[in-house]
Amino acid sequence: MFLTELFGFFSLSALVMWAFLMAFFFNIFVFSLDVKRNTTLMLSSFIMVVSYSSSDYFLTWLSIYSITYLDWVIYDLVTIVALFIGYYFIKNTTDSLLYLISGLFINLLLTLCMHIDMFVYGNQDPWIFWDIYTIAVFVIDLLMVVALIVDRDFLGLHTLKNKLISLFKTTELHKIQ
Repeated sequence: MFLTELFGFFSLSALVMWAFLMAFFFNIFVFSLDVKRNTTLMLSSFIMVVSYSSSDYFLTWLSIYSITYLDWVIYDLVTIVALFIGYYFIKNTTDSLLYLISGLFINLLLTLCMHIDMFVYGNQDPWIFWDIYTIAVFVIDLLMVVALIVDRDFLGLHTLKNKLISLFKTTELHKIQ
């Protein structure tokens, strides 16, 4: 909880929401230049800004019930489904889609673990996992923003994915056994 103690929940969530909004504006600009027009890039950035805006701390602060980690798990799951639906209709994807789906899935797993720790096990004392959760979710969110802006395979996820797919498609797997 080091980051939240230093910055507070509102400023971290506002920074991430603002970053996704800026990535969306940048992709509108790129779209208007007729670059990457027939890809999922602008739709993906729109889905991300809507998702993060609707699940923001400030907006949930105004709600009639207090939000739990399970709500954020559902938000991440709905966002992943929305990205897949966008991919289904557009078919021509960019490098950022894999980063978004991977980041949202990791965030989903971490948030589910936080929900289990706090609401199932009833743990109310901060421990190392809470700090890991806060830092990891913040870093993953920023990596997703960078992926939307640069739209390159800067961490090598596509290379890793292609090597894993080729490993399972070839007979090399049978040679290992």
